[in-house]
Amino acid sequence: MNRNRLFVVAGTLALTAAVAYAQMGGYTAQNLGNSSEGKTLLTVLNDLNKYYLYPVDQDKLLRGAINGAIGSLNDEFTYYTEPSNNEIDAENLSGSFGGIGVTLVGVNGDGTGGKVDNVYKGNAASKSGVQIGDVFVKIGDKDVTGAKLDDIVKLVRGPIGSAVNVTFARQGKPYTVKLTRDKVNIISVEKTVLPGKIGYIALNTFYNEQASAQFREAVADMKKQGVQKLILDLRDNGGGLLSAGVDVADQFLQSGPIVSLRERDAKPQVYGQARNQPSDYTGKLVVLVNKNSASASEVVSGALQDAGRATIIGEQTFGKGVAQIPVTLPDGGKVAIVNSAWLTPKGREIHKKGITPDIVVTDTRYTLPLNFTGGGATPGSKLTITVAGKPVTVTADKDGKFTYTGEVKRPERSSTQGEAVVDTQGDAILKRGIQALQ
Repeated sequence: MNRNRLFVVAGTLALTAAVAYAQMGGYTAQNLGNSSEGKTLLTVLNDLNKYYLYPVDQDKLLRGAINGAIGSLNDEFTYYTEPSNNEIDAENLSGSFGGIGVTLVGVNGDGTGGKVDNVYKGNAASKSGVQIGDVFVKIGDKDVTGAKLDDIVKLVRGPIGSAVNVTFARQGKPYTVKLTRDKVNIISVEKTVLPGKIGYIALNTFYNEQASAQFREAVADMKKQGVQKLILDLRDNGGGLLSAGVDVADQFLQSGPIVSLRERDAKPQVYGQARNQPSDYTGKLVVLVNKNSASASEVVSGALQDAGRATIIGEQTFGKGVAQIPVTLPDGGKVAIVNSAWLTPKGREIHKKGITPDIVVTDTRYTLPLNFTGGGATPGSKLTITVAGKPVTVTADKDGKFTYTGEVKRPERSSTQGEAVVDTQGDAILKRGIQALQ
């Protein structure tokens, strides 16, 4: 089986209205109208342009048809990415881009707005004094207090050497800085050595073409430091490139299959086979997972569990056991199409099931924030309530209802990319992993 086939551009797709006809040979501009459904689609598109009261956004109309076609499959892992978002996606995959050197999280209850979650040393934001917790107010002249995170990312990224004015708010007080974009490298691996000569490597994503090389360097560094006990942390790793997952698992296995793929109406075929290499890590191994460990993370943990190579500790994993082919489209967008299910070396299909850890432990790093709702207030009025000894102000909506959600506690991250910050006492899964190695 061609190992690269799942991760490279695989051609182009024409606009489709149904799956059954495509399975018989595919649609073309000429034969789309050969079926009643195809004729109906063309008629609806033309009649909207002919009769609809308001101006029709042609791009939005056609992309709506594309999303409708994909949505008919009711498969969350087959999806369309618009051209502008695909550009950001491609940058993330490459592992580097022009930017200001921060990571963002949503600031509003609905996930909109942007707040600085981390500032990386050596990049523009750090040099200008931007701090964790600063809220994006404006980028250039554009107010972004209610913008989607992806839209904020698009505005702050740009050509290396170009400048952008950003207005932040710190504790409610705005300030503006001029930032010159420079090269930002995505480091997907964080590492440290814990007491007792226990190595710790966290792999945050497989969706980075540099992730495999970064992980190999981390493993080599652990071996150089004489580490014979290692913790591999795959918590909150939602996956990415299947080839990267195979490569990571291969560094702990000397022989045997790593994963197999089963396409429609076909027998499973081995996709990744372990090789005995001098760079392999052969010491004692623990793998940490949680409910957000998915896809390639489950490939790695499933292969190591089946081989008896590692003790898996944490929560039941997400359960994404399918692989996708990414297809670049004529408009510059991309569609990811589920084309196969993957199986562990022992033939387990984990889609919608997940990997069950050998030792089950609840992830204590995230606590449910205090939240409450109320009603009966004067519409538009502000109410100040004391929460945990501190005043909290909420605003009632037009129906007199109000809500409050406290800030989610997030694990501390180092401002130095590649450096891990861990809590060996408060992090229950990590603590149990250390115990398993002692």
